[in-house]
Amino acid sequence: MNRKLIAAVGVAGMLMSVAACGGDDDNGGEKTGADGYKGQTLTVWAMDGSTPPGWTKDLTAAFEKKTKAKLKFETQQWTGIQQKITTSLSEDNPPDVIEVGNTQTPAYAATGGLADLTDLKSEIGADWTKALNESAVYDGKQYAAPWYFANRVVVYNKKVWADAGIKGTPKTRAEFFDALKAIDKKTDAEPIYLPGQNWYFFDGLTIGQGADLVKKEGDKYVSNLADPKVGKAMETYKEFQSYSKAPKDKDEATPQQAEVFAKGNVGAFIGMGWEAGTAIAANKKIEKDIGYFTIPGETAEKPEGVFLGGSNFAVAAGSKKQELAKEFLKLALSDKFEGALAKENGVIPNKESLQTNLAGNGAAEAAAPAAAGGGTTPLIPEWAAVENDPNPIKAYMTAVLKGKSPAAAAKQVEGEINKRLAQSS
Repeated sequence: MNRKLIAAVGVAGMLMSVAACGGDDDNGGEKTGADGYKGQTLTVWAMDGSTPPGWTKDLTAAFEKKTKAKLKFETQQWTGIQQKITTSLSEDNPPDVIEVGNTQTPAYAATGGLADLTDLKSEIGADWTKALNESAVYDGKQYAAPWYFANRVVVYNKKVWADAGIKGTPKTRAEFFDALKAIDKKTDAEPIYLPGQNWYFFDGLTIGQGADLVKKEGDKYVSNLADPKVGKAMETYKEFQSYSKAPKDKDEATPQQAEVFAKGNVGAFIGMGWEAGTAIAANKKIEKDIGYFTIPGETAEKPEGVFLGGSNFAVAAGSKKQELAKEFLKLALSDKFEGALAKENGVIPNKESLQTNLAGNGAAEAAAPAAAGGGTTPLIPEWAAVENDPNPIKAYMTAVLKGKSPAAAAKQVEGEINKRLAQSS
């Protein structure tokens, strides 16, 4: 039993006892021979929606043919998953392979719950997109493997844009602002729906500025919100928000921005590609008018920075089937199956060379160009507490939008951020 992991559960306030479903330990450990791994079963925890039927069926068949072992996928729900994974990793018989959120990976690695996959990286990961792999690395070691990702795009109403006389889609931020100005002047539509607390879009803008939200002072992390680069990102956000009637003290889920867009009198919103489906569900007639484009950056050569959400595959340090787990990863992350997942689920694959599998998927094609220059929130275990409600960075954003300078707004919340960063991870 990993006592450090159990302590982490208590510190994080995880008070509910969760029974972990471990992998089948058919033969008491990993043994191979002429029959490969015959008689063993590898258990993989994957999140609901991550493993489409066709991909899962084909991968299972290939794995079982190659290894002679059985493969068992156990679908997990997002609600309460961090607690469940943390608890399972502390058990004597954890699941062998686990899908983990990319920004949560450092926290699991810090507790000692994940196996070191540095040798796997050297074998199959030479072409992994650097920005997508960063979350899988902790303290200089490879504790997971990048699996699939998604980022925000501009979802726009083609009819509104045509009514404003706009031809084509903008390739630079200045052109984007010009389009919003045209919609404002020539139509009755709201140019863009952007609430004041669309925090992950703001995070993307900070990434585009090359800014960090934390900095290290001595042996601890503290807020870096007062950095002028962060302030510049917030000023850009403020300019976008000036073309919106959305509330300055709400986020994109309050109300759901796609449902606002569905009414047909909004030029665009910045969100995940799947949100278009939410809009269509609210108003089927909007479907024919929906288009997508990459969030443009300062120059046409480089898209805007984006927050990369996604998942990594990790191997439990306590798994007795380390080599068999790596055989699974070699297959699942191969060009064949990584490409098939991208095509079937419309997600960004871990290699740029596999983005051709997104052809025909408008939202995915718009998201892909920004992936290489994307990033995440700070990849430190201490960060998770900062985003807990009420998120102080959202308060910072609202304060700026209501008239405070970025520096003054940062000073207003940095005490709370530092307090959260000081919590034990």
